[in-house]
This record gives sequence, structure tokens and C-alpha cells, in this order.
Amino acid sequence: MRKNIVAGNWKMNKTLQEGIALAKELNEALANEKPNCDVIICTPFIHLASVTPLVDAAKIGVGAENCADKASGAYTGEVSAEMVASTGAKYVILGHSERRAYYGETVAILEEKVKLALANGLTPIFCIGEVLEEREANKQNEVVAAQMESVFSLSAEDFSKIVLAYEPVWAIGTGKTASPEQAQEIHAFIRSIVADKYGKEIADNTSILYGGSCKPSNAKELFANPDVDGGLIGGAALKVSDFKGIIDAFNA
Repeated sequence: MRKNIVAGNWKMNKTLQEGIALAKELNEALANEKPNCDVIICTPFIHLASVTPLVDAAKIGVGAENCADKASGAYTGEVSAEMVASTGAKYVILGHSERRAYYGETVAILEEKVKLALANGLTPIFCIGEVLEEREANKQNEVVAAQMESVFSLSAEDFSKIVLAYEPVWAIGTGKTASPEQAQEIHAFIRSIVADKYGKEIADNTSILYGGSCKPSNAKELFANPDVDGGLIGGAALKVSDFKGIIDAFNA
């Protein structure tokens, strides 16, 4: 059975002290609850070693927002998958649209990152999605299929270890949200190409998250779709009341 997941992506926000406080607050908010989904927080690198031991691992997973496409060496400023894993973190976001757009991450680079993450026992949350011009040209399926090439070189066994996140780039931080119908349509398409590549069983067991202005007010409607298995949450992950409101969409 595939998992329902609500993952927070803090992006480049929160000092170390603020991040520790946010993680503690979330931990307390979930202390007496049993969420009906896996909860993950993906923090800046500097927070990982401090936040991981602070939270109840049975309720909150911790991940990085990126890792390097090299195992180690003279790559000043980079952080390897092995380093991420050494903090106790279990997840890593790869291929986020901001990494693709601002830092030129390609299909080939992301293929290396995914392999290194898996080799170090991390679960990649692999992001795919189209920009506004591509959506307006009705090319979203083509774009998403091309981006999936980074993970389609994996064995079926390795592919079954990853989580996918569809993010309509035109709906990130813009206040626009894909309608539940648009979200379901492309999530179903993504699942269909996974089935074509790896078979129906693996496709049925792959969690596909929605990422694009998901809030407590629209989470339940989005998550009600049969192929939407949760959310990759940006802005709303920075405030515990909002993030918990999205987690609670699975409890109602």
C-alpha cells in the first residue's frame, strides 16, 4: 500500500535557532496525536544535525532539501548524500523546480543525485512539473515524462524506494493552485507512465505528492483525489498551525 505523506520544504528560511524552535513546536503539536499520514520536514543543511534528534522519529521524518551529485571530494560548499545521512536524516528533496531553474540542474545531474541518495539509504522526494508557458501550450505531460528520465534508469527495486512530487511551477508561491481536477489528471498520467515502465504493482505503490500552493483550506479537496497521495508544502510548512491543518486533512 502506498503511503499518504505531508512533507514540508522550508527552503532558505529560518535561522538555526528559529528552525529548532519550529521543529520543537511541531513535535509538541503532534505529541498526543496519531496522524493518518507520514509527516516529513525538509530543512536547510545547517539544521539537520540539530533537528533530527529533537523530533519523535516515529511521527516526524527529517530530510534535506538537496544533495550533491558527487560522492565526496574537492567540491567547495557542496553537501553529499553521505553527509546528509550521517545526521540521521532519512529523506532528500531532489529536482525541485527552483534547483532546475536557478542552478541549472539537468536530467543527467539529477540521475546522479538520485543514485547517490539511494546508495546512502535516503529516500528521494523527486520533483517534476511544468512552467506556465508549458502548461498553456498543453505540453505538461511531455515535460513531466522527460523529467522522469532521471529516475527511469533505476531498477524496479530502486524505483520503488522513491517518492514523486508533482509541482506545477506556475502555482508555487503565486497563490494559483492547480484545480483538484488538474492535479488528479496529471497525477494519473504520472502513475500511468510509471506503470508502463515498471508495471502496475509498483505504480500503485508509488506515492505521488502535490506541491503548489497547498494550504489548509484546499488540502482536503486536493488529497481526496485517488492519485494524489499528499503534499510537498512550501510556505505553509513554516507555520505549525498551517502545516498541521494540512496534516489534519487526512484525519477528517
